[in-house]
Formats: sequence, structure tokens, C-alpha cells
Amino acid sequence: MNLATGLIFIKSCFALTMTFAQTTTDLYTGKIPNSKPTVNEEKTEFFNGITIVSKIIHPTLTVFLPLKEKANGAAVIVCPGGGYTDNAISHEGTEVAKQWAEMGVAAFVLKYRIPNNTTMEKKEIGPLQDVQQAIKIVRQKAVEWNINPNKVGIMGFSAGGHLASTAGTHFKTSVIPNEEKISLRPDFMVLIYPVISFQDSIGHIGSRDALIGQKPSADQINYFSNELQVTAETPPTFLLHASDDDVVKVENSVVFYQYLIKNKVLAEIHIYQKGGHGFGLNNPTTSDQWMERCKNWMTTNGWMKK
Repeated sequence: MNLATGLIFIKSCFALTMTFAQTTTDLYTGKIPNSKPTVNEEKTEFFNGITIVSKIIHPTLTVFLPLKEKANGAAVIVCPGGGYTDNAISHEGTEVAKQWAEMGVAAFVLKYRIPNNTTMEKKEIGPLQDVQQAIKIVRQKAVEWNINPNKVGIMGFSAGGHLASTAGTHFKTSVIPNEEKISLRPDFMVLIYPVISFQDSIGHIGSRDALIGQKPSADQINYFSNELQVTAETPPTFLLHASDDDVVKVENSVVFYQYLIKNKVLAEIHIYQKGGHGFGLNNPTTSDQWMERCKNWMTTNGWMKK
């Protein structure tokens, strides 16, 4: 390798590193709201190349900023799945954020708290507090991070999709301090094989048990069945699922889409015939790349245009 080639190689590696440049920050300064004093027992484990973080009591936001020449002003907060018992932080978090950054979108991986009566006063609102705080921070730091505060979206996988859709349907109720009255409404939602409903017929009962307990009231079930909370103000939504998902029924995406259309909310849905659950960026049963479909949807609606 000659000197000129070497310099080009170094510059290319530097550019790639900068595309994926990341920093991690605490979600809250000072006392974490709705938390009880407890020992930090957070654990990170690896299963088949997937990183799982459990027992989270200190939420964080990891920032992935695109190169300035690529940046289009859009931002996406990514909520990994995990059944409200852990965060699948790699294949439904950091890997996705890197893809967004490559496309010029600032991405933020939310490591949200795991609902637990031992660590929280009200466990059912803990994750929602974290996602609302993330939206608030991203809008507060929009200038610093080269973001248009009117292009801040939310993305979620599986139970993270439930959290994301909760942010998109419950934004009028602030569960965090917000004296600045910053809008907590996401501008758009991207929901990937999401848990939407807590109804017995189609809901993911494991996620329901973890968030609102094993003996929830009918009112609690309805409140957190996000298809029932859709209004004309619900953000435009991109939905993706597989028909053969045997963990979170495809009806979750279908019923949410139906309620969006009923309320005249812009929506797009893609359903693979196969793929199962938890495939992250790559459905192994098809060569189709769903992020390209999502990118087209984002561009069509103006969020990825400079």
C-alpha cells in the first residue's frame, strides 16, 4: 500500500467511525422520578450474538449522529424489545441506530427501565416516563444535535413497539416534569412486530403481566391497549410484521392500522408471509430490506428531506 492509498484508507475508516460516532448520557440529572432506593443489579448477557440488558434501573440515551453532510434533520428514538423484562439492546437498538445514521437520520437508543414494584413507586408508568424524557431531551438539544424539532419520531420493536405506541397515543398525559411545556408527541412512529394490544384475544400477555401485573383491571387493560387510544392526533405510522409471528400476533399491527385508518391518520403497513418474531433488521426468509421501505415512507412524508 503506497502513501496515497494509505491516506485514503485512513480517511475512509475515519468517516465510517464518524458516521457511527456515539455517546451515552444519563436520561435524568439528579433523582430518577418514580424510583425507589435500591441496589443496581443491571446485567448484560449475550445470546447468539444478541446483547440483552436486564434489571435496568438507570436509563440512558445513546446518541448516534450522522455526518453533517448527510444529516437531513430527522431524528428517531429507538426502543428495543424484550417483553418489558429486558432490552434487546443490540439487534433492536444499536444496529438499527447505525443504519439510521447512515441514512442521515440522528438516532437515539433508549435503554429504558424495567417495570418492577421493588424499584418503582408505579411500575406501569416507568417506561413511559423514560420515553417521554427521551423525546423531551432530543427536542431540547435539537440545535446541538443538528435536528429539526418537528422531525422527531419514535421507533419500537416488540414490547418496545408497545412503549413507542404508548408514547404516540398517550402524549397528552405527561408523566414527567415538563415545566418548559415541550411537546411530547412524536412526529411519526415506526413499529416493528409491535405489541399493541393488552386484550386477552390478541395481546402479548407476558408484556402485559410485566407492565401492569397479572391481575389488571379492565380499565388498565383498555388504557394500555393502544389501538383503543388512537385519535386523529396520533402520529403517522409505519408498521411491519410477519404473518407467522408466534410470539406477538400479527393482529396487533393489523388492528392498530385499522384504527389509524378509521381516524384518518397517515399509515403504511407491510406484512411478510414468514419471518417469525424478533428478526431485527433482516428477515431471514426474504431478500427484501424493510428499512428501504421505511426510508421511502419517511422520504414521501418529508421527514428525510433537508
